[in-house]
Amino acid sequence: MKKILTIAVCFIAAVLIAVFVPTFAETYSGASFSAVSAQQESVLTQKVESVSAESREVSKIFSNGQLIGILTDQSYLDTFLNRVYKDEYAADFPDSSVSLGQDVYVVKEISNLVYDNIDAEICSYLKDNNLFSLQAASVEFSDENGVYAEIYVRDTSIYENALSTYLSYFIDSDSLSLLSQGQKTEELKTYGSRYTGISISQTVIVDEASCAPADSIMTTEEEVLHYLEYGTKTDLEYYTVEQYDTVAGVGAKNYGLSATQVMNINRDKIQSTDQVLSEGEQLCVTYFESPIDIVIEKESMKKEPIYPETVYEEDETLREGNTQVLQTGINGSKNTLYDEKWINGVLVSGTQISSVDTLQPQNEVVAVGTLQLSGYGTGSFRWPVDNPTITCLWGCYAGHRAIDIQNAYNHYGNIYAADNGVIEEAGYNGINGNYVVIDHQNGYETYYGHMNVPCFYEVGDTVEKGDIIGQLGMTGVATGPHTHFFIMYNGERKNPCDGFLDC
Repeated sequence: MKKILTIAVCFIAAVLIAVFVPTFAETYSGASFSAVSAQQESVLTQKVESVSAESREVSKIFSNGQLIGILTDQSYLDTFLNRVYKDEYAADFPDSSVSLGQDVYVVKEISNLVYDNIDAEICSYLKDNNLFSLQAASVEFSDENGVYAEIYVRDTSIYENALSTYLSYFIDSDSLSLLSQGQKTEELKTYGSRYTGISISQTVIVDEASCAPADSIMTTEEEVLHYLEYGTKTDLEYYTVEQYDTVAGVGAKNYGLSATQVMNINRDKIQSTDQVLSEGEQLCVTYFESPIDIVIEKESMKKEPIYPETVYEEDETLREGNTQVLQTGINGSKNTLYDEKWINGVLVSGTQISSVDTLQPQNEVVAVGTLQLSGYGTGSFRWPVDNPTITCLWGCYAGHRAIDIQNAYNHYGNIYAADNGVIEEAGYNGINGNYVVIDHQNGYETYYGHMNVPCFYEVGDTVEKGDIIGQLGMTGVATGPHTHFFIMYNGERKNPCDGFLDC
């Protein structure tokens, strides 16, 4: 009896399905039942053709959370994306592919509804609105505060080649290769420098990525190199070379750039800091504003002078106030090793590691008529600063009749009297700022400009060679801390590098 009842129930159910399901499908097919009423509002109008007794998987395409439409054939979309890649991007982006945009996604669902086929309309909508992503590489820059910049490049080799070129501005390829492999460069055996370390201060992550639109992707090494040099900055400043300008002179007149900095930012035109410039030539004077900091560590061995002392001996045979040099002072020398730190080609610090005397100085012996110091010069001069670096030689630009001297490791360090003498002038003017003139009472005078504060001595005071007379600065017209230094002999201005200092 139970078997008969079960068969009867199944028979009745079958009849109901045969009668009512077609009627339901007919009732809700056509224009009266769209994807909007069946699911949610969509961008494209799409009708429900029928309701199937069997459920199946459907693919819904969304953009920013908005339904575009429902795909009938996934392979149609795949073929379409391949065609877009070949037609529009394959030439500029080989070995890549096109996929849906970053905010476009597909949701798979199980449904009994059968929709009309609008695959072509969906693909046209994607193309019209450029809803594509291109496979490329992302380069992400971050520091302790998190990610601060990101660029997209066609492939990783473009970024790596551009970075290699940028690094070559600051380190030679052989040293870079050794340090990159964890090896050391050759120890210094004579004067000069060697690279001991290289790093990038920031964290850089290179990875595969999908990005859009395609025009935001850098496709050449030149584009990436410009970004590594200046980020997104495009407004660069240029200087027109004047007659007699040197590379150092251009830098001295433009923000105090060093000759090496001027060369770095004009590598397409300048290959040496001693290169002769052509009048009228346009040179960039905007130094790098890179999104990354290239930190270079160096060891530098320098030959430095050991200055002799001046020993005064009373001589009763000399008239009071007269002097006589009994023994000429001769500089000694020492080899000093420094640990230097450079960031983006700019020396930022230097620390002495060791120093070995190689020649002891011979003291100057001067006979004086009294025990009081006379202030008479010896006729030999010392550098007016420690760790001297000449940033602008005599004549490095038109009218520059002096040398500009900087302390490489202490930009606001001491200024010393270059020889014994008497303070003749101590004042201020609009060009050289705080300045001092020392009369060495032997026909020579020395001039020191741009001092940070007024001279430590008064006019008429006697100073000895090596006395601290002030501090380096940039008062007056100056683009960086230095001293404007020259020598006068019998009223005629002399270049300190012409036999007076070991330039």
